[in-house]
Amino acid sequence: MSAQHGHTSHDGTHDHGAGPHANHGHTHEHQQRHDHHGTHGHPHRHDTPPSGASRLRHRLAHLLTPHSHETADKTDPALEASARGLRALWVSLAVLGVTAVAQAVVVVLSGSVALLGDTVHNAADALTALPLAVAFVLGRRAANRRFTYGYGRAEDIAGLVIVLTIAASAAFAAWTAIDRLVNPRDVEYLPAVAVAAVIGFLGNEWVARYRIRVGRDIGSAALVADGLHARTDGFTSLAVLIGAGGAALGWRLADPIVGLAITAAIALVLRDACREVFRRVMDAVDPAVVDAAEHALRHVPGVLTVGELRMRWIGHRLRAEVAIVVDGALSVRAAHEVAVAAEHALLHAVPKLTAALVHADPAPAPGVPDPHAPLAHHAA
Repeated sequence: MSAQHGHTSHDGTHDHGAGPHANHGHTHEHQQRHDHHGTHGHPHRHDTPPSGASRLRHRLAHLLTPHSHETADKTDPALEASARGLRALWVSLAVLGVTAVAQAVVVVLSGSVALLGDTVHNAADALTALPLAVAFVLGRRAANRRFTYGYGRAEDIAGLVIVLTIAASAAFAAWTAIDRLVNPRDVEYLPAVAVAAVIGFLGNEWVARYRIRVGRDIGSAALVADGLHARTDGFTSLAVLIGAGGAALGWRLADPIVGLAITAAIALVLRDACREVFRRVMDAVDPAVVDAAEHALRHVPGVLTVGELRMRWIGHRLRAEVAIVVDGALSVRAAHEVAVAAEHALLHAVPKLTAALVHADPAPAPGVPDPHAPLAHHAA
């Protein structure tokens, strides 16, 4: 029955051809490196040297439309996603750094403990960008014989660190509020404290929106969680502002009471961050993505039905493993051709999918033994 099976497996680059490939061990990118001699896949002709006008046109083309002569240098969607994630981290780190410095100046002038706590929160939020940046850089490393799926899981580990940081922020906010209830304090320079609180809120909310948007665009649960962390610090800044307003009206307990309310808000954000990160760690995917993959596979010519379909996130990269059922009379080459077409359909139908393994099973036939019977005793 070996002639009735075909499968295709890739680890990061994909063969999008529709026909069979005699040397399937080479991915599309690897094969191009062997036969790519010119730009955009067009080999240069060496029988006649290019004229001066041709060389000039070529240089102008480079200036107006930059491109690479090396296939390895062409844009990889997964690497581009990592670059976007890193860019979001560095931009938000700069914004939060400026915010924390501005608040620290007011803390020195006013002696506001509430604003000090907010400043510490902002500094901690800025620093959470560092482990996540390390995870993005580490995730770019190629898979090897020890880490056969690559290093994308580092991003999920960074997400766990961020969740723990949000939890610590909630605990710190609660402790600060309770301490202020027990030991009320007067705050000086209330207008300056209010301005610093507004700066903290606006800076954190801008960073939160930016991180969450980019994180959802590239499929990074860790970056979304980091954005939610920035939002918790924005809530803390808002608490400082409301507390300063209450203090200005002579209500000394305004700051701690609002602080407790903001602690509850941080707990709600923590719940959302936990859901984002732990679902990713447990290999959860949106059921709508699975539905889209099955729909695409069922419309591939030669696919009779879709068997087992599994999908998982590794960092911000999505992988799939699927078994399709094909006509049992097909040759190995023809079955492989259907499998390649099925993978091609998946890559177009599922955003952020970077790798798929497709296995072709023969359709059951009367009098033909089950080809998976030798595996039956291994079933759970």
